[in-house]
Amino acid sequence: MYLPIETTFAIFLGGVVRWFTDRIRDRRGYNDAQKARVDNAGVLAASGLIAGEALCGLVIAAVWRGQTPQLLKSPFAISTLIAMAVLIFIMMKFPLSNAGSPDEPAPPTAIM
Repeated sequence: MYLPIETTFAIFLGGVVRWFTDRIRDRRGYNDAQKARVDNAGVLAASGLIAGEALCGLVIAAVWRGQTPQLLKSPFAISTLIAMAVLIFIMMKFPLSNAGSPDEPAPPTAIM
């Protein structure tokens, strides 16, 4: 346990969002090509949010001189929770809406 609880919880929350998205995807009965498109779009959206968070963290670290306020002690706690709910909705809606039609070919897969 070398990661702080904030980081560990964010990873857990991302896994929960992925699990819900996979369940919705499976209920819709997508074929393998559509499932691959949903997975690719989800990974792309998550990567963009991670990169954006890292850049914002650098900017905040360079500008902010005081202590970072705690989430629920801040007067903006409700707006923070609303923003989190919106991000979770986007992380689920964006990949599922990019499934495409069943007759389209599957996207290329990464070779590892």
